[in-house]
Amino acid sequence: MELIDNHTHLQDKPFQGKEEFYLERAHKLGVTKVICAGQDPTFNQQAIALSQRFDQVYAMVGYCPDIAKAYNQKAEDLLIEQLQTPGVVAMGEIGLDYYWDETPREKQKEVFARQIEVAHELKMPVDIHTRDAFADCYEILRHSNLEYGAVLHSFNGSVEWLAKFLALNVNFSYSGVASFTKATQVHESVKNTPLDRLLIETDAPFLTPKPYRGKQNEPGNVYYVAQAIAELKGIPIQEVAQATYANTMRIYGLN
Repeated sequence: MELIDNHTHLQDKPFQGKEEFYLERAHKLGVTKVICAGQDPTFNQQAIALSQRFDQVYAMVGYCPDIAKAYNQKAEDLLIEQLQTPGVVAMGEIGLDYYWDETPREKQKEVFARQIEVAHELKMPVDIHTRDAFADCYEILRHSNLEYGAVLHSFNGSVEWLAKFLALNVNFSYSGVASFTKATQVHESVKNTPLDRLLIETDAPFLTPKPYRGKQNEPGNVYYVAQAIAELKGIPIQEVAQATYANTMRIYGLN
């Protein structure tokens, strides 16, 4: 059984200098590939460095909504250069965050839409962060060209939002939240997500799944995300692993 953690932050401080240790721990749980998500120029470059250091690590790069206020032509030029680096498989994480509201919302929307355009020009998928912003995220995606695919990372929307995004060329990645007892809205969305549109992630070091909730998350814990989804769908974990592995390989063009 092989698993892919399609959204993790292996370059974050808790893992620095111990990346090989955590990748080995992940491998023991069947996690053979991870995609390291960027969010700003430094985090992007660190993700790229890890993808060049480890064969099983891939990178995605982008400007997350928190720092979208710093996005300008110089930033875009650097981003395009980073996107064209070997080992980079997607634009991400990008999107909207109305919870923290670090960047004015109009600027968030402008930068989000522009990055989707850049990704399309480079024939790359996009990995999307959306928090308290489903309506605006949907409107931007509805008017964007998603020919090369899109993933809503750590999806926590309702079944109603799931249906709306399913009508677009969008896929859904579930994190450890799917294992939380009180996350009933996410549970219903998991049950209603077609297997061919479903991915799994840790978002480590955040969102640790049961049975390790409360502790630092790590890529290997994507196994427990797969386990939670299997239980919710009433299917063997092997079926979840096979589907999510194939989906991730296809969407991100891995080999």
